[in-house]
Amino acid sequence: MNSMTRRLVIGTAAVSMALSLAACGNDKPSSSSGSQAIGLLLPERTSSTRYEAFDKPLIEASVTGLCTRCTLDYANADGDEKVQKEQFDALLARGVKVILLDPVNASATAPWVEAAAKQGTKVIAYDRLAAGKVAAYISFDNQRTGELQGQALLDALGQRGKKAADAEIVMINGAETDPNAGDFKAGAHRALDGKVKRIAYEQSGEWKPEVASAKVDEAIAKLGKNGFQAVYSANDGMAGAIIDALHKAGRTDVPVGGQDASLDAVRRILTGDQAYTIYKPYQPEAEAAANMAVYLVKGIDVTSVASTVTKSGDEQIPSMLLTPIVVTKAKVVETVVDGGLYKAEEICTPQYAKACKDAGVPGF
Repeated sequence: MNSMTRRLVIGTAAVSMALSLAACGNDKPSSSSGSQAIGLLLPERTSSTRYEAFDKPLIEASVTGLCTRCTLDYANADGDEKVQKEQFDALLARGVKVILLDPVNASATAPWVEAAAKQGTKVIAYDRLAAGKVAAYISFDNQRTGELQGQALLDALGQRGKKAADAEIVMINGAETDPNAGDFKAGAHRALDGKVKRIAYEQSGEWKPEVASAKVDEAIAKLGKNGFQAVYSANDGMAGAIIDALHKAGRTDVPVGGQDASLDAVRRILTGDQAYTIYKPYQPEAEAAANMAVYLVKGIDVTSVASTVTKSGDEQIPSMLLTPIVVTKAKVVETVVDGGLYKAEEICTPQYAKACKDAGVPGF
């Protein structure tokens, strides 16, 4: 086991142990716990495959493992804020006492959280910080994620023999309704500003691949096909569409990075089409969310296990913020394979067998 994988395993175990000691001590409902259903509302499934492939099944397994009488009441909003509000209200109507919420539009949720509190329902902000007095917040250090993205883009320019100081950069950020996107953007600027010649074009891709593709077409029209040297993409779904747009324009030499360590992005990294992604190990995040939800169902205070606090308006939200990891071609094995996100054979289908062999993936 290499050092990076060892740190990941130790970190995952520490999160799980810290949260689960009290949660699994008593599986009977407390007098204040009410319903033992836990609501889980996730935002979309188009731009990022992580929610259906990882978050939902991992949270469900953790909840049922910690609390045999607990059930998960799940819905996905498919990117529609109105639909998510209806899903939230339906959970309240069913008497759910704890809701894990990853909001489509985080700025709109304060009245939702207030309505939930009036009937004794606690809301945990999952992955994105929802507005309002939420009971807890579980995510990754999002500004650090942006910094890692920006530094990885600088590194990719250097590896292609390009001076960062001479480079003009296109930035395609996430949705402005998502506070995480603002943190990613701020972190990326912290890494890039003063290191590159300039950010020549910057727009929101709204977490939609088709929008990101259109924005890159606009950048090409504005700057010229050869008028920029690298593209920052806030996530992998948009990165894939951006890379397709660049290839159609005849540009195959532009480093493009993303985030989420999606399977197609890992394959693009192995073939050289994508420069990097950011791996945010979903298991410790999902386990932390499930454990905190079970704590609240059982009437146990979560502040004792929160590792930090996050300021939200006038509130200080008990939080757990985890550490992201950069994935490049040289690090695919030691991150997403050794970390257990994907098996080598999942990544290395016949189409990608040669790329896997060239990258030193075991078995290929």
